[in-house]
Amino acid sequence: MQPPFDLPFIRSQFPAFSEPTLKGFAHFENAGGSYASGQTIEHLRRFYVETKLQPYYDFAPSRRGGELMDAARERMAGWLNVGVNEVHFGPSTSQNNYVLAQALRGWLKPGDEFIVTNQDHEANVGAWRRLEADGIVIREWQVDPATGELDPDDLEALLNDKTRVVAFTHCSNLVGSVNPVRQLTDKIHAAGAIAIVDGVSFAPHGPPDLEALGVDVYTFSTYKVYGPHLGVMFLRQTLNEAWPNQGHFFNAKKATARFTPAGPDHAQVAAINGMIDYLELVHDHHFDEADAALAEKSRRVHDLFQQQERNLLPPLLDFIAAHPKTRLIGRADTNNRAPTVAFAIEGQTPAELGSKLGEQGIGVGVGDFYAYRLVEALGIDNATGVVRTSYVHYTSPEEINRLIETLDQLL
Repeated sequence: MQPPFDLPFIRSQFPAFSEPTLKGFAHFENAGGSYASGQTIEHLRRFYVETKLQPYYDFAPSRRGGELMDAARERMAGWLNVGVNEVHFGPSTSQNNYVLAQALRGWLKPGDEFIVTNQDHEANVGAWRRLEADGIVIREWQVDPATGELDPDDLEALLNDKTRVVAFTHCSNLVGSVNPVRQLTDKIHAAGAIAIVDGVSFAPHGPPDLEALGVDVYTFSTYKVYGPHLGVMFLRQTLNEAWPNQGHFFNAKKATARFTPAGPDHAQVAAINGMIDYLELVHDHHFDEADAALAEKSRRVHDLFQQQERNLLPPLLDFIAAHPKTRLIGRADTNNRAPTVAFAIEGQTPAELGSKLGEQGIGVGVGDFYAYRLVEALGIDNATGVVRTSYVHYTSPEEINRLIETLDQLL
């Protein structure tokens, strides 16, 4: 049984909620980037003040900077339930995938097949599709145009003895559907292929257990998980050893340098500690076992966040699904659905509605959100796109009600 969710305590950890310039503003574009926790901000401040120099030399501030960076990797690995050398930090998820695509270019052979979806953010589509120029066969796992969802049976029909890689999203950044990752990775591995999973839209709603999911590559962005602007990439150690080095030649034997060729942003890597500090504080505030293993803490926080978000979701889904001027994108129930609620509208453009909401102090997103192929598959004009509302565990019921009431007025 879940403990009561302490929303005032949670909100007290985010300086944005006490920032005078944000008073009266309701943040409903969390899928594009969450507020940073106070712990993240403090780690950034302290790094810039105390250790803003080249790390890993043998003098105190340099040594301390390196220790903080190493701790960030170790703690992130614990929360994801993976090996320390399987965690990589890059400037963004798009960049991490681009680097991996260059490695795959040297590993795959002409005629090998790579399955992508048209549900994904382009970061988990575009880099792989460019491999077609080298003779790699790209096959597309397509969504149902009515629901925007992927059918696992359709993937099974695409898999064959030439399939080498399948890339799909854990959670759509537009439809909001959470895909059955373990079911899919089992199918993919049975076909002798590897699974690359985009977790950008899932990770903000609770840390994933990557060992349990059975993924081979998993990516997400920490600026959507209350942290600094970095991309995190899990890469299974066996693939790290098998794929061509993308870093400097003299780093070819360094596991964490082979697929992050650019120098790391020292301060932001160190500030990952702030993100983990926040997650640990949430756990220890709600659960008695402060000495629990990190993987167990991660599971509990994941469940805590998701339960809180699901509790707030029905009124918003019900309103948008029932309104005569809106078309809800995705399912109208909370089953396997993230609190990312997008909709098309009649009578005005998404941009016009977004501006009106902005005038009322409510921030939402409008457009295609880099899910260009998905918007196209849904029969929606990419030039206008949709309205996207998205929230996370720190959103209050009062903010949800305010959003619904304002939408009702403006629609």
